[in-house]
Amino acid sequence: MTALAPYLSSFLREHLPKERGASQHTCEAYAQSFQLLLHFAAGRLKLKPSKIEIERLDAPLILAFLEHLAVR
Repeated sequence: MTALAPYLSSFLREHLPKERGASQHTCEAYAQSFQLLLHFAAGRLKLKPSKIEIERLDAPLILAFLEHLAVR
């Protein structure tokens, strides 16, 4: 299993701002969106957000998250 945290951190700190030239506001919006997803996934998977592995974020979980957002 592959830990998600290092990849997500690298994406938010390196890829978006440095390689893609994303603004600070864009990076913050992405970070907030991922925070919502990981909080939702942690509740469903009964794990700490830092322990979530990439393979656990499957299509049914993502669809459930999107539905959760739609009814908020």
